[in-house]
Amino acid sequence: MNILVIEDEKKIASLIRKELEAQGFVVDVTHRGDEGFTMATTRPYDVLVLDIMLPGRDGLSILRGLRERGMSVPVILLTARGELNERLEGLQLGADDYLTKPFYVEELCARIHAVGRRASGNAQSLLAVADLHLDLLTREVRRGTRHIELTTREFALLERLMRSPGRIFSRAQILEHVWNCDFDPGSNLVDVYVQRLRRKIDDLETERLIETVRGVGYRIQNPAARDASR
Repeated sequence: MNILVIEDEKKIASLIRKELEAQGFVVDVTHRGDEGFTMATTRPYDVLVLDIMLPGRDGLSILRGLRERGMSVPVILLTARGELNERLEGLQLGADDYLTKPFYVEELCARIHAVGRRASGNAQSLLAVADLHLDLLTREVRRGTRHIELTTREFALLERLMRSPGRIFSRAQILEHVWNCDFDPGSNLVDVYVQRLRRKIDDLETERLIETVRGVGYRIQNPAARDASR
């Protein structure tokens, strides 16, 4: 799982990162709330570990902003001991769990696993954009009545795009999620796979769903949502 830790105490953040990475998680860390909010809203994460007291933007404000945007990523709050009102407000805003400081990092790992399991259990098994359907359980893809055969990587790429219709993903973000590797500025791997998807998804259709945003990346656009916004 990809985890974002937003914690301004650098020693605590370093300990959390070390333990989570030892458990096999992919971990990003930031010490400022404003930067953390930007990362949380522009990159795909499975769980956020969020301190309440942060410079730049406080944790409850970040949580409120995420939920107002309709983002359901699980959030575990880190709170000071005795701050009951903050914990209650966090839960009311949509936090999934909380830990009071000081805490054992092993317990944090267990709670990340727990909220991650709950989130995946609640996830939709069927993704749909216009007449394009992707079944996460059977791994079938259809465009209208047409069945589409995809490789494992093509399926993972399409799933990433369809989970957030209209959202632009950079090549770096796609490489990190689909191939789990860092971005090589000279690589055209993402472009090659997007072209393969286009041939299978769009070439036989009058309505093209996979779009290139020049200089930024790729997205899948829902025509109905696009037309409604005009």
